[in-house]
Amino acid sequence: MTAALTDAGSPPGTEGTGQPTGTELPGPGIGGPVRPTATSTLKLVLLGVGCSAAWLASVLVGGFLDPGPEIHRIALAGHILALVLSFGAILVLDWVGLLWLLGRRDVHDTRRLDSAAQPLIWGGLAILLISGALLHPDLSSPPTQIKLVSILVLMLNGLVLTKTMKQLHQLPPETLFTAVAAGLRARLLAALCISQTCWWTSVLVGLLNSTLRRWTGA
Repeated sequence: MTAALTDAGSPPGTEGTGQPTGTELPGPGIGGPVRPTATSTLKLVLLGVGCSAAWLASVLVGGFLDPGPEIHRIALAGHILALVLSFGAILVLDWVGLLWLLGRRDVHDTRRLDSAAQPLIWGGLAILLISGALLHPDLSSPPTQIKLVSILVLMLNGLVLTKTMKQLHQLPPETLFTAVAAGLRARLLAALCISQTCWWTSVLVGLLNSTLRRWTGA
């Protein structure tokens, strides 16, 4: 998952050396570790606590509240629409990120898309939590438990990725993936894999549960 960020000039350690052309590997790589500030760390922790609290509230309400068939149908429609909004935006952003890894796109292309997609992603996730609570999920079902954990992980992964993307988007636009520091490359690849794994797990489990409900009439 990516985050909207702005250019903040050249990365530390590149002053006076000229911008990398994207075809060079300057030293161990650009975009090396940056010491996080106390304010940014606190903000990240608070956002993580907020997301976890919203997720927990959705799970608790969904486990104890049965709104009835009419509300269930409305919630299901909202759930599907929210999934299209958030997951669709994520797919586009991750696809552009993959194209940059392959040298087919500018490193800042994801930032331009991200600034427009963030409201869709997080707004969609909020609707997913609200509508999911009204679907009265079976919390004793292992697939449902996997889906719920996947949603929590993908939200927290998106928050952590914010710092990584900020560091990435401070690099010159022409920077290639191979010119980025090894640690930053590893974090980007890990975040991309976590994002896609959690999203696809949630989607497939949701489809499975919906199909089983139709078959069993539950």
